Amino acid sequence: MRAAVRGLGRGVAGVGVVVTLGVAGWLMWVLPGPQMGAVLGFGPVDGVVSVSRCYEATDAEGYATGTDCTGWYTPRRPGEAAREIVLDTAADEYRRGAEVEVRTARGRAYELSGAAVFNFGTAAGLLLVPFLTLAAWLFACARSGTVENGDGYFFVSLAGLFAAVVLGAVAGILVGIGTAVF
Repeated sequence: MRAAVRGLGRGVAGVGVVVTLGVAGWLMWVLPGPQMGAVLGFGPVDGVVSVSRCYEATDAEGYATGTDCTGWYTPRRPGEAAREIVLDTAADEYRRGAEVEVRTARGRAYELSGAAVFNFGTAAGLLLVPFLTLAAWLFACARSGTVENGDGYFFVSLAGLFAAVVLGAVAGILVGIGTAVF
């Protein structure tokens, strides 16, 4: 009887690992994934934005989030209509009439910029760390067939959240330096 319960516990914990990783992957795809892909330049350039004006953008709480620009977007794909668009977290405060190659995601234009890499990289890290920690704990439970002590996993999760912010900042700084130099 004890072996059957232990086997059932292992199976439930194993399914929990798969479900946790599946939910984490889905949330990454739904929340910061498309924007992060556009910022990092995955895929071909979608079009060109002719900048009308740039301004300091703020979030819902009034904190500065970087420079946004509005302008006229001309797509490269035939059949897609030109329209006004926001260049989210631009790499520079462009002058009126400047043309910037962009990739689009969710109705906004993106280019490689340090602020955008920091914003979306940190969001991705902060989203993934709790799910990966939970999956690691469930995997440990599945291996042993018992409920493992989660104290160490909690502290690893806190360290991972801190590391996500630090790595996002380092990546943003390096991208900012790279875009300024090149």
